[in-house]
Amino acid sequence: MNKARLMPILIVIAIGIVLGGLILTLEKPSAVPAETAVAGADNKTGERQPDIGPRGGKLFTSDRFGLELTIFEKGVPPQFRVYLYENGKPLAPSAAKVSISLSRLGAPIQLIKFAPEADYLLGDQVIEEPHSFDLAIAAEHNGRTYRWGFSQVEARVEMTDDMLKTIGVEIQTAGPAIIKSTLKLPGEIVFNPDRTVQVVPRLPGVVTAVNFEPGQMVKKGDVLAVIESQMLADLNSQYMAAQKRLALARTVYQREKQLWEEKISAKQDYLAAELALNEAKIGSDLAAEKLKALGVRPEAGLPAKELIRYEVRAPISGLIVSRTVALGAALKDDITIFTVADMSTVWTAITVYPKDLSIVRVGQKAAVKATAYDVEGEGVVTYITTLIGGQTRTATARVILDNQDGRWHPGMFVSVELVSDEIEVPVAVSAQAIQTFRDSAVVFGRYGGYFEARPLELGRSDGKMVEVLKGFSAGEHYASGNSFAIKADIDKAGASHDH
Repeated sequence: MNKARLMPILIVIAIGIVLGGLILTLEKPSAVPAETAVAGADNKTGERQPDIGPRGGKLFTSDRFGLELTIFEKGVPPQFRVYLYENGKPLAPSAAKVSISLSRLGAPIQLIKFAPEADYLLGDQVIEEPHSFDLAIAAEHNGRTYRWGFSQVEARVEMTDDMLKTIGVEIQTAGPAIIKSTLKLPGEIVFNPDRTVQVVPRLPGVVTAVNFEPGQMVKKGDVLAVIESQMLADLNSQYMAAQKRLALARTVYQREKQLWEEKISAKQDYLAAELALNEAKIGSDLAAEKLKALGVRPEAGLPAKELIRYEVRAPISGLIVSRTVALGAALKDDITIFTVADMSTVWTAITVYPKDLSIVRVGQKAAVKATAYDVEGEGVVTYITTLIGGQTRTATARVILDNQDGRWHPGMFVSVELVSDEIEVPVAVSAQAIQTFRDSAVVFGRYGGYFEARPLELGRSDGKMVEVLKGFSAGEHYASGNSFAIKADIDKAGASHDH
């Protein structure tokens, strides 16, 4: 091949080499574009994780410039610290301006600015737990802007509605609530003395029948015992004699009245008959009232055996608390033979310590719960003793409880919660939603299909609702009911705390 033909080919090759060099030079960026950002644990584009820097933080590099991001929280609230590098060597913190946009589930974007501090840049905001967020990092150095992205997930789990129903998790909304400050005191269920009756026979005699035992329920009018009483026989005989005298006096009066009207007898005889009739009526009424006072129905012409038979009847419906009578016993008329208590209501005798006397007051709402049984009730304080016991050094308050269903039994020990104050708070959550996570009280907030731990600063509580001072806002949704199942799922997933 001669030189004339070879020269054009060499010129074309030389031009290609020059153009290729120019293209390579032009394609080299003057700053790192956003597309070179590093994705985190949730990255699905296949981009690599950031490297670990010399101080154990996340290391982001582009060209010769590098930035290491750490969260420092030893003895201080968590804050971002940024260390700068060029060609792998530390730079002064004033060599670049750095800002970070931090976004969390269910929260507004948090813009963090940095200022030089010692050999690092210090963020101007506290980074609250959990450290689960998306970061957009921007750095300006030597006239160039560098951008990186990073995602970190912890204390988060995804659950569908069907899963929530299966494990018994309920979704509630944080918001205003009335917190009832309560005072817990011990107490005991006792009989209502206003509805407890001492049964006295009111007649001396000998017991011929006993029909009920202690612990049995009776109805008003049931025959508790039968007594044979000589006094009752005397009263019955007096009544029957008075009835006969009354009948005779009535006959004489009718005859004398007729004779006086027919002008046969003198008026004096008629008046004497009228007086005798009135006296007979008084005697009959008196004899009848004596029997009625004993609960005996006056009847004339009773058989001889009925004259001495006295039935002791239950004055009220209720429970037989005690019995002191036995078959064949000779009784006096002033001895208590039965005690019957109406169980439709009972009293709660509350032990009030001197330091609590200023809190307990009449009319105060009270929730009563048995210590050994699953029994609860409500009432109000109706009475407080003004004296403190010499031996116990305590006072006693009273709460009346409805007991129509017989749930309460005298002698049961109970705990009593007295509502001492009611305060409305702007944000509260259910007490059963509170869990302990990494030594902090948390609720698991719901954001779309995810649940994530939210550490809380708590205030007052009444055992049902808890005031939230910090960490959760009104209107946010959270897991209640079996929220422990969510905590278990997060623990099972090995939620990281990697800074």
